[in-house]
Amino acid sequence: MALIGPQVPWFEQMTEQPLTVPQMFVERVSKHPDKVCLRYKYLGIWRDVTWGQYLEKVRHACLGLVSLGLQRGDRVAVIGENRPEWLYADLATMAAGGVTVGIYTTSAPEQCEYVVEHSASSFFIVEDEEQLDKALFFRELTPDLQKIIIIDPKGLRQFKDPMVITFEELLDTGRQLENEQPALFDELVQRTKPEEMALIIYTSGTTGPPKGAALSHSNIHWTTWSVGQAVDLYPSDELLSFLPLSHIAERMFSVFLPIRFGYTVSFTESPDTVMANFREISPTVIFAVPRIWEKYYSGTRIRVANATWFKRIMYALAIEVSSRYAALKFTGKKIPLGLTILRSVANTVVFYKLRERLGFERVRLAVSGAAPISPDVLKYFHGIGIPLREVYGQTEGTGPTCIHQGDSIELGNVGPALPGVEVCINDDGEILVRGGNVFMGYYRNPEDTRETLTDGWLHSGDVGVLDERGYLKITDRKKDLIITAGGKNIAPQNIENQLKFSHYINDAIVIGDRLKFLSALIVIDEENVIQYAQDHKIPFTTYESLTKTPEIIELIDNELQEVNKTLSHVESIKKFTIVPKKLYEEDGEVTPTMKVKRKYINEKFGDLIKAMYKGGGD
Repeated sequence: MALIGPQVPWFEQMTEQPLTVPQMFVERVSKHPDKVCLRYKYLGIWRDVTWGQYLEKVRHACLGLVSLGLQRGDRVAVIGENRPEWLYADLATMAAGGVTVGIYTTSAPEQCEYVVEHSASSFFIVEDEEQLDKALFFRELTPDLQKIIIIDPKGLRQFKDPMVITFEELLDTGRQLENEQPALFDELVQRTKPEEMALIIYTSGTTGPPKGAALSHSNIHWTTWSVGQAVDLYPSDELLSFLPLSHIAERMFSVFLPIRFGYTVSFTESPDTVMANFREISPTVIFAVPRIWEKYYSGTRIRVANATWFKRIMYALAIEVSSRYAALKFTGKKIPLGLTILRSVANTVVFYKLRERLGFERVRLAVSGAAPISPDVLKYFHGIGIPLREVYGQTEGTGPTCIHQGDSIELGNVGPALPGVEVCINDDGEILVRGGNVFMGYYRNPEDTRETLTDGWLHSGDVGVLDERGYLKITDRKKDLIITAGGKNIAPQNIENQLKFSHYINDAIVIGDRLKFLSALIVIDEENVIQYAQDHKIPFTTYESLTKTPEIIELIDNELQEVNKTLSHVESIKKFTIVPKKLYEEDGEVTPTMKVKRKYINEKFGDLIKAMYKGGGD
């Protein structure tokens, strides 16, 4: 295999002394104890938390866990929406020498049971009554579980259980131990070693039961250093935290990078208030998955369609100018002075007000990750003045592997490797990664660890190519590659991304492995398709009835044919079926980061797929 990466081995790249996460945290607090680091909304008012207050909560929670019996190396599971207590619990666990295990709030009781049991967690910190019910459902089946700690006890005033305490009671217990042993917290922080385990991040489980990726303190410290070499982050930056903290990417942006760089993190009130909170906070840094960027793009179209004729015309003219500008920018061609002036006018008259309405007017660093994003979506946001860049990585690499750096943002690739990270392509096209970010292995799973880690190289499971500069292009997931009955290799991801750029298509799953031709299951974009139905007076009653109307089927067919024009004959979609329901994480159809579970979809909608291949095709 041909290696393309840094000339200096990764282990010689960082000259800093490796630190644990709690040591990084204490060091950050010592620099600016009175600076605001967290914000949350309570009773309609944004409340501030300083670094000094942050440390006090972490110290008391840490000592509380120790007082309750937490031993070094013990696991503490946490489930809840993004809020300061999640971070207090996370850092408190690590400060005590424990290991944090995040669980997605949307997980069913059986899924929570699997993670708590598999990780042998001693403590389970839950957000509210809903999450407590899950813990009570399975606690008899998880013998290692000692205590359940509830953050928000609203509605549980009369509830009494010897196994359950409140988070406030945990803090009180910690205060008592601090009075008895004032130096204990500092001793605990210094006792943990960088090479020890800090987190277990359970993967989404798109192909089977979740696997627990074990990350060390050194993995995290090293990765924050590397990210800081690739992109600029400042103490003056602000970020809105809204994606699941159980996911390594959000954890990196909301917990670990703020500790290293000192910027402020605000938490959304709820998953339903994300857009309103963006307008209130106007962050300078945004990290979001492609589905979020696609939703913003789609939502903007709906608002413009319902605007006055004058605003529609102005927006259309501005988009035409920005499209030409972005096309030249991404191809590296010289941009004429006239187009530059027109783009400046469009920005002043149209796009600044649009960004202001979205809460994006201060954005200087915008990142899309966790799944591939359509190049057309990337172009759109650059056109309206959002410097959106793509990051590639995975849980086993502590999040990022490659990212667009500086002003070098290109379509069709995810940029070069992070400083200190080595990337190469195996003989079968698989992307291999080596660096200080590569994980320790899968918890209690030596077989999968051996398959994934070979001589320090992480086998990513993704297929890609490197150009002569070392810029990486992701082709597809290795296991998702389609081989047709005619022996042609097809990468479905590119086709699906093109389909998803349609205003009317939310998801697309290309089918065709060992079959004569390609077909697709289509999930419509509900908002845009309903708007289309209303504008064209198409009658429907339910979501399912909407997907079966001849006019909507024709609408999707037209969108599909436009994409087919850009594909070779063997890649073109010959038949499609609109899925008669939305895809839900609760139904096991998508992951928490909204990636489709392809294998499950193929099984669940097997009858729809078989129907497309009855009678053959061309």
